[in-house]
Amino acid sequence: MSHPYDPPIKAITDYLYHYNITDSSAYTAARTALLDTLSCAIETASKSPEARNLLGPCVPGTVVPNGFKLPATRYQLDPVKGAFDLGVLIRYLDHNDALGGAEWGHPSDNLAAILSTTDWLCRSSNPTPNNHPGPSPPLTIRTLLEALIKAYEIQGCYQMRNAFNALGTDHVILVKLASAAVVSWLLGLTEAQTMATISHVWMDGHPSRIYRTEENTISRKGWAAGDAGMRAVHLALVVRAGQDGVPGVLGSVPWGFYRRCFGGEAFEFPRAFGTWTVRNVVVKVMPVEGHGIAAVEGMLVQRERLVSMGLGAGDVERIEVRTTRAADLIINKRGPLYNAADRDHCIQYVVALALLKGEAPEARDYLDESCWARSEELAAMRERIIVVADDRLTADYLDLEKKSIGSALTVYFRDGTILPEVLVEYPIGHVKNPRSAAAVRDKIMRNMRLIFSEAHIARILAAVENDDMNISEFVDMFWLQTSTESRL
Repeated sequence: MSHPYDPPIKAITDYLYHYNITDSSAYTAARTALLDTLSCAIETASKSPEARNLLGPCVPGTVVPNGFKLPATRYQLDPVKGAFDLGVLIRYLDHNDALGGAEWGHPSDNLAAILSTTDWLCRSSNPTPNNHPGPSPPLTIRTLLEALIKAYEIQGCYQMRNAFNALGTDHVILVKLASAAVVSWLLGLTEAQTMATISHVWMDGHPSRIYRTEENTISRKGWAAGDAGMRAVHLALVVRAGQDGVPGVLGSVPWGFYRRCFGGEAFEFPRAFGTWTVRNVVVKVMPVEGHGIAAVEGMLVQRERLVSMGLGAGDVERIEVRTTRAADLIINKRGPLYNAADRDHCIQYVVALALLKGEAPEARDYLDESCWARSEELAAMRERIIVVADDRLTADYLDLEKKSIGSALTVYFRDGTILPEVLVEYPIGHVKNPRSAAAVRDKIMRNMRLIFSEAHIARILAAVENDDMNISEFVDMFWLQTSTESRL
């Protein structure tokens, strides 16, 4: 008789196989998340040559029969490389949804593994054997939404109380966890096989978060989630091929995950798995690291006041940004910024940019060739922006009832004048901001128009409401048929 799996592994599996989603608002939120995430992929494919260089088969010219059709491209890939490539497109411009907690991350990253796997299964002439404890999930939009809701929830519950970052591990470990679990279910694996897959996630190598920190920030942060999704699909396929798991992978002494990688502590969870996360993510309406969005909004309000007083940026002595400890840790940067990834993770850069430009940052504003990246005025303004970690804003950020993501800005002028503090607790994109729904829809439409015609977008919007549509039919709507095609 084999040993039982560690309780957290069993809990995820029970949730995947036995939790029935009855909350219609969760499905509504998932439809928005699906469209927003795919629109981010379109935006990256349209705007980032650097990201496009990472796409396509490892052997150029290879087309995988019945493979995953990568949105906004002409590539047809195996599900492992497909998960990587879609993960790159979703994440590279730092514009997909976000969730804070003791750990922070982007639950929409999980769509890469989910969509690449389900599209491949749909197209396959030899679908996976039915090893499911009951009927295998039908490969429809309804199942795609259910998979997305559950992946969001697994990642979200782990993020709330478990600070992997404090131990130097990057948050994409939770993308690998949630994606591997959900993909196992989608593949029709048994519950025992799904637990085995999850165990391989915890015994796997784990990425250092060094590529997101201080002067070490590089563009790997844009493909790290794709790497995690790719690994998730691969682990599920390895277990499908007959490989065993390790039931005590978390708690074993001395080499279990808790002792080896988590300071000897067990995971902590604020609640049981349900549908909370998909209904409470922050959907970004600007390509700014999530903890800096409120500061940008506050700066734009202060700029309007400044202009109405007949003053300019040259009159500013300093700007004080009161914010969360998470923002202070992740995006408070002094000194040179070496690349686009460095700039979009610097709160001083995005606040100074908002002041000087008078608009929210765009992805192109971070590029080496951008006038802002070379601006001596912006560099000088950065040095006059002071970031202060605030206990109350941090507590509100971690409070599951409030879940704000706030920043407050005070502007001090050389003549002694002070613009009173502007506090933004719920920036646009937050579920508690009444302007979010319209802004998110505008973002989706703006990104879709980079490639598709209005008529084609209308068909996509109708398709996402059709629960019975085959997933491959849906994916086909995002694939480019010819090399010259730009608008359908």
